[in-house]
Formats: sequence, structure tokens, C-alpha cells
Amino acid sequence: MRKVIQFVKKETVLVIAVVLAIASMILVPPSKQYFNYIDYSVIGILFCLMLAVAGFMELGVLDSISAKLITKARNVKILRIILVNCVFFSSMFFTNDVALIAFVPITIGIFHFVGREKLISTVVLETIAANIGSMLTPTGNPQNLYLYSFYHIHILDFWKMVLPVGIVGYLVIMCILLVSKSGSIEVSTKRQFDFNNKKALLAYFCGIFILCVLTVLRVIDYRICVAIVLVSIIIFDRKLLKKVDYGLLLTFVAFFVFVGNIEQLPIVKDALSHFLTGRVLGTSIISSQVISNVPAAMMISRFTDDAQNVLLGVNIGGIGTLIASLASLISFKLYAKSDGSAPIKYLGVFTVYNVAFLILLIFAAILL
Repeated sequence: MRKVIQFVKKETVLVIAVVLAIASMILVPPSKQYFNYIDYSVIGILFCLMLAVAGFMELGVLDSISAKLITKARNVKILRIILVNCVFFSSMFFTNDVALIAFVPITIGIFHFVGREKLISTVVLETIAANIGSMLTPTGNPQNLYLYSFYHIHILDFWKMVLPVGIVGYLVIMCILLVSKSGSIEVSTKRQFDFNNKKALLAYFCGIFILCVLTVLRVIDYRICVAIVLVSIIIFDRKLLKKVDYGLLLTFVAFFVFVGNIEQLPIVKDALSHFLTGRVLGTSIISSQVISNVPAAMMISRFTDDAQNVLLGVNIGGIGTLIASLASLISFKLYAKSDGSAPIKYLGVFTVYNVAFLILLIFAAILL
């Protein structure tokens, strides 16, 4: 029972998705049509991206980049600017979850030596930066990858939709950091990263990542990408297969089944489509606060053709409550496990910052 409880806590969204999928099977009995519900390209590309990112993490690429940048810090203000920017820009390519997993522990370690006064606000800003930065690319987070594929959005149209709001969010983050106080510090890192003996592996994982990007841009068929990546990983570094987040992949499959079954019920489909008319942005934002933005994107997209407001809504909606984005939960858990943590204070600061950013980005989405 203890193991079951731990699993439910760890994979809450997966459990909810499976329960909903099973419940929907009562209304629509299992059939061959179930296989048509699943967007295999999204599952395949996510799988390949996870392997590429796991490879970069194993090589210490993000740690190397952060170590070099952090040594440039002359005071607390510059240190915070460097850390938050590392998270913001890395989240565009390595996803918001990975960016926080890489940089929040580094941030906690550094502020353990230079003083914890600005630690909470820095981690909170990193979390917001990860959620805003990841909205700017199709590969930045799972909901973007899904919506980009589902609506067949062109990359230029995608950027037209998200860039104005993303730029506003980034500029506000920078303004907050620039007006913060500067405290003199001396930051150094003793960790050394030598890639001379790992150039072949580094080139290999860069190749996988480029292959994934080309697949997202629809230059290469996803089946070719999956075949190349899977076979080469098995040959060169099969242990990375253990680092794939299969829970997330199964969550997608379960939600595909649930939403696919709901679509087969004309009364429910018509009612939801009618309700969403003129309310897509607001519904996407609010539902993300309650059920997280990935499942919100998957459910709402099936009942509206308003790609722009769904995309903006679930990305803006990732800011707000702690469960609005799984990335936010990750940074909170990493902070809560650190020595001298103050979880209640963190939640207070997190809520204040996130509510302010949520309101700001909603206005930006409406006005721009």
C-alpha cells in the first residue's frame, strides 16, 4: 500500500489520466478505433527528445555551460540574471522540466555559500522563466509539441502566436532582476568539464537532437526518426532507455483514449464545442490551473479549431498555481528537499509572483 501511495503521489497526472480513460471505456467499449485515437508522431518525437536530452545531461553539457557563465558573476544581481537566463533559454530546447532539474540544484548550491536571502525569489523566477521560455518553441514543452502537431501549425505561424507574449514575459523578468539589489560576491566553481574524450558522443547526441528538430519541422517522417534513434541508442548507449519518462508517454496515451472516446459522444462533443465558442483562451487558462496545462491542451484542442487561443491559454496557464505546470512542481520539490528550506514561505512568494505574471500575460495576450 505504501508503494501504491508513493506511486500515486509521483505520477498523479498519469493516474488521473488512466482513471479517466478507463471510465470513458464504459461509454465507448474498446475497439480497433482506439488505435486511431493516438497521435503516434507526438509520442515518437517526445521519446526521441527525451533520449537526446538524457544524453546531454549524462555528458554534463548544461552543467558545463552554467559553470562557465556563473564564474562571470561579480555580484548577486549578475548571478541571478545569469541563472535565470540559463533557465529561460535552455528551456526552449531542452524543455522546461529539464532546465529546472539542471539549474535549480546549481542555484541552491551556490546560494548556500553566498547567502540564502535571494534563493527563494531566484528559484521562483527561474520557474517562471522556464514556463515562459519553453512556450517559444514547439519542443519547449509537451503541450506545444502536441498542439503543433495536432493543428499542423507552421513554424512561422507558431512564433507569431507566442512571441509577443513571451517577449513581454521575458522583459518583465529582466526588469525585476535589474532593479534588485547588488551584493558583492565571489563565485567560483571547482568542477571541470572535459569533453575531449567525449566528442564523438557529444556529436552523436547533437545529431539526434537535430534529427528531432527536423522531424518537428516535418522535414523528416517521425517513423524514420524513431527507428534511427532507437536502433542507434541500443547500439551505443542503451542504458539511457531507463531515463526516459515513460510515465509522461503513458499519460499522453491515456488522455488520447479518454478524449477520443469523448469525441464519439455527439451530445458531449456538441455541448463542449458550443461552450468553448468565444471562451477558448479563458477556459484554457483556468483549466490549466486545476488539471495542469498538458492535459488541458489535449482535451480542449479536440473541441475547437482556435489553435492560437488554445496554445496561448495553456502556456499562460502554466503560470499560476503550483500544479498548473509540472515544471513548477519539480522546482518546488527540489527546493523543499534542500537544507534550511522554508516551503511555506516559498509557496507564498511563488503565489505572489505567479499571480502577478498570470494577470500581466493575460492582458498581453488580449492586447497584442
